[in-house]
Amino acid sequence: MSEENKAVVRRLFDEVLDGGDYAAVDELVTADYHDHDPANEEDTRGPEGVKEEIGGYRAALPDIRFTIEHQVAEGDRVATRFSFEGTHQGDLMGVAATGNPVSLGGIVIHRLADGRIVEGHWNWDTLGLLRQIGAIPVEQVA
Repeated sequence: MSEENKAVVRRLFDEVLDGGDYAAVDELVTADYHDHDPANEEDTRGPEGVKEEIGGYRAALPDIRFTIEHQVAEGDRVATRFSFEGTHQGDLMGVAATGNPVSLGGIVIHRLADGRIVEGHWNWDTLGLLRQIGAIPVEQVA
């Protein structure tokens, strides 16, 4: 089951996050999907919430590319260490496009049931992203 669960999560990264195939979200996540991400004011819920959230990131970073660095699965959980890069070409977290390149990483733990993703716990370098798009100044060390 672990390998099958890893394949489902890989599809989320490859087809949806990288490929923008929003129809695949309906196949991959459950109707009661619950996403936990400290970068969001409110948790993302359900397939439509996932599509909206991913659509916002893809609009801001249209050339975004994710790389799965490592995956570990046990039981109904899949942990994925990932990186992504792209170019800030649209509004992101209230910051207008800067044209700045961004590159960062994170970890997500997904819980699956019956071959679909039920829950996601995301932890990624939000501070690094905000610095790279100029929302937070990088302090200069003398």
